Amino acid sequence: MEKILDEVKTIDDVKKLDLKDKEQLANEIREYIIETVSETGGHLASNLGVVELTIALHSIFNVPKDKIIWDVGHQTYVHKILTGRKNELKTLRKLGGIAGFPKVSENKADCFDTGHSSTSISIALGMARARDIKNDKNYVVAVIGDGALTGGMALEALNDAGSSKTNLIVILNDNEMSISKNVGGISMRLSKIRTKKFYTKSNNYVKNAIKKIPKIGSKLIHITRKIKYSIKQLFFANMLFEDIGFSYLGPVDGHDIEKLESLLKIGKNMEGPVLIHVITKKGKGYEPAEKNPDKFHGVSPFEIKTGELKSKKGDDYSKIFGNKLISLAEKNEKIVAITAAMKTGTGLLEFSKKFPNRFFDVAIAEQHALGTAAGLASNGMIPVVSIYSSFYQRAYDQVIHDICIQKLPVIMCVDRAGIVGNDGETHQGILDLSFFHIVPNLTIMSPKDFKELEMMLEFAVDLKKPVVIRYPRGAEGKNKFEKHEKMEQGKAEIIKEGKDITILAIGNMVDRGYEIAKTLEKQNIDVELINIRFLKPLDKEKIIKSITKTKKVVTIEDNILEGGLATSIKELIIDEDIKNIKIKCFGYPDKFIKHGNVSEIEEKYGLDTKNIVKVIQNELLNRGENE
Repeated sequence: MEKILDEVKTIDDVKKLDLKDKEQLANEIREYIIETVSETGGHLASNLGVVELTIALHSIFNVPKDKIIWDVGHQTYVHKILTGRKNELKTLRKLGGIAGFPKVSENKADCFDTGHSSTSISIALGMARARDIKNDKNYVVAVIGDGALTGGMALEALNDAGSSKTNLIVILNDNEMSISKNVGGISMRLSKIRTKKFYTKSNNYVKNAIKKIPKIGSKLIHITRKIKYSIKQLFFANMLFEDIGFSYLGPVDGHDIEKLESLLKIGKNMEGPVLIHVITKKGKGYEPAEKNPDKFHGVSPFEIKTGELKSKKGDDYSKIFGNKLISLAEKNEKIVAITAAMKTGTGLLEFSKKFPNRFFDVAIAEQHALGTAAGLASNGMIPVVSIYSSFYQRAYDQVIHDICIQKLPVIMCVDRAGIVGNDGETHQGILDLSFFHIVPNLTIMSPKDFKELEMMLEFAVDLKKPVVIRYPRGAEGKNKFEKHEKMEQGKAEIIKEGKDITILAIGNMVDRGYEIAKTLEKQNIDVELINIRFLKPLDKEKIIKSITKTKKVVTIEDNILEGGLATSIKELIIDEDIKNIKIKCFGYPDKFIKHGNVSEIEEKYGLDTKNIVKVIQNELLNRGENE
């Protein structure tokens, strides 16, 4: 039997389909996404939940003239399929392949690059205002999840858009999930709205008809609006969206294409900001994802039949962090844990079960997470905040203003530091060493392995100062370090003594430094390897002693070179006026790193063992590779 999906090459092909064919198309798209993501990995549950919504949007609106801004953007696989990228989906998130998020450079149907939560309404409002200034005639639509609606930026945008009277459509994709199950007052309010029937019947055609009634038309509209609003108040106490200026439509079944299209048509013909409330099921059509949407939010390759991962997951930094925090909290009642809608991803799920009164999931609200942590710390608690590296960018002011100026003992654990790989530019954690480094009163640490992460957590709890501990996604390195010196503030650790060259490495890159040292030893090159441990305060004494001895120094970090370890060592050499030093620094260039496998990205940017060894031989030791 010929598949409809095989005949859909462009958006115009979608528009030509009748309802029955669109429903069949939805089924075929689900099968194709499950098949593809089972091989490539990716965001499965969110995409399965928006199949019908995406088909309806492309049936009613005309992209790229009309603009659709996808909040976060991880749910755009269906959109990519319908806009001519079906075959390319096989390259999803691979080096040189298509991105897992919208990319303007990838296709004209993608009108804005997204990757973080809660940004779409602000972007859409800006686009709508630009449209009005230019007197263009097109629609602007923001698609945002109920989890993303908890973000402060989304609420700020709703407030502005509601009072703007600008023509704008916001689609609230309500699936009760973000990464972890949604929490908070907004989620509770939406739960109540979900139980009410669709109540909005009026549209512009009715209004225009009433206006034409001689003398009393305008008065009738005014009276009708008052009556209508009063009736709504009986069903919805304190109308959440209409009170701030939006026309509210819904809720509507997000898996009923006919109803979706009908409501989207109504929304197109209304004046001012409109919010369409769509109820969807995350993981729709694939039972394992429906039952465990958090597990299938972002998933590695898996077996379709069982839903089990193809490669078994062992211990990782997040798990080690979570387990250690539990053991510390059992001994210290002042320890509390905070995260922003990612308790599973950050390893805090078991902590939340064991200490429910000392665990706070503040929803997608990183600024609030750090502000709350500051309040807890100022009142004698020891808050441990676990957030992904790229999401700490959203709470930078709170780190400075609320925590570090007052020297409050907040422990900021930076998960997913360094290259995370397949999610690309918006999720790579290669900036945190740099933006944290310039903040006064802040101690910055990074562990070489699991054991050192545990040691750093213990040390941070006792330090009673603002602390950053950053660590990568996944497992520790290949080498098992037997030696773990006691943690002392600002003290580095000498892994191996040597006289020919100094390698200074931090965090995950200490393992890389050890591999390089072993390789060079076989060529009779005596390497001194130093685990930096503390980027701030830096162990100047130990570093100066080593590089003064060897006169040759290599720095390795999984961060951009500007502002991180490389910058610190170069500044130290200049400040201390150390002469005749040869230095070579390895890290990421001053650019945003696209998606791909971590090892492929490291090789591309010269952070793999083979390349670093070659550069050391040719540029620092003036030897050929085979000498």
